[in-house]
Amino acid sequence: MDEDETWDETEEVMDNATHCPICDELTGHEILKEKKVGDGADIMARCEACRHVHTIQFRPPPATHLPFILTEGPSSERVVLVVDADEEFVTGDVFEEDEKLWGVHQIELKNGQHTTSALATDIACVTALRTDMVRVKMTLTRGEESTSAVTVVAQEATFTASHLMEYEGETWRIRAIHTGAGRTLRGTVRAPDIKRMYLHEPPKGEHFVPRTPRERRQAWKEGKLGHNPNPERPKEHIKKGVSPNAKPKRNMKKRR
Repeated sequence: MDEDETWDETEEVMDNATHCPICDELTGHEILKEKKVGDGADIMARCEACRHVHTIQFRPPPATHLPFILTEGPSSERVVLVVDADEEFVTGDVFEEDEKLWGVHQIELKNGQHTTSALATDIACVTALRTDMVRVKMTLTRGEESTSAVTVVAQEATFTASHLMEYEGETWRIRAIHTGAGRTLRGTVRAPDIKRMYLHEPPKGEHFVPRTPRERRQAWKEGKLGHNPNPERPKEHIKKGVSPNAKPKRNMKKRR
C-alpha cells in the first residue's frame, strides 16, 4: 500500500471525537442512538475511554442575512446571503457563490468602521472580488507547538486527510480537514470547501523526498527509496533527441 494512503502508526485516530464530561477531555465515542431534533440532533454516545454514556446535543447556529457586494471586473452586484450568525469573515478569505469564487476584500461594521475580521452579527456589508485562487488556512503542529499558516492554491485543488503534503520546503501529514459540516479524518476535500486543515510533522525518517538528482541516487544506494523506484533519469540531464542509454560518439578525423 502506498505510504500516502496509510496512517502513521504512532498517531492516535479517534472516531467521533468529542468532549467527555467524566474524562474532561476530547475522547473517541461510540454512537448508540441518534434522534433528529429540528435541523440538529440528540446523540446518545458512549465514551471509549471511561465507558460513560451521555447525550450530545448538536444544534446548528442561527442564520443571519448578510449583504455582499460582489465585484467581477468592472461590474458589481449587491446580494444578500444567508450565513451562520457565528461565522467569522476575514479579509483574504475565499468563499463560493453562484459557482464562482470570491475573495473578501473589505469588511464594513455596523458602526461604519472598517476592519480586517469580524463576526457576521457585527458586519453591515462585505465587499468581495472575483478570484480563481483559494486561501486555505492551516494549523501546523510540531511536537507540542502549533502555529497558524495559509497556503494559496488553485480553486480546483484538492486535499486528502492522512496524506502527506509539502509546505515551504517541509513535509507534513494532513491530520484532519475541517469543513463547514465538521471535521473529517479521511477522504478528499475541495480547496474552496475547506475551513481549516490540521497538519502534523511526520516522525523523523518516516518520509524522505530527494531534492536533487544526486540526493536521489544516494537515496537509492542507502535504500531510502526502495529498490530503484524511479529508474528514469532526471529530465535536466537528458539532452533533447539523445537516448539516455546512447553511447558517446568518438571524434573521428576526416581523411583527405
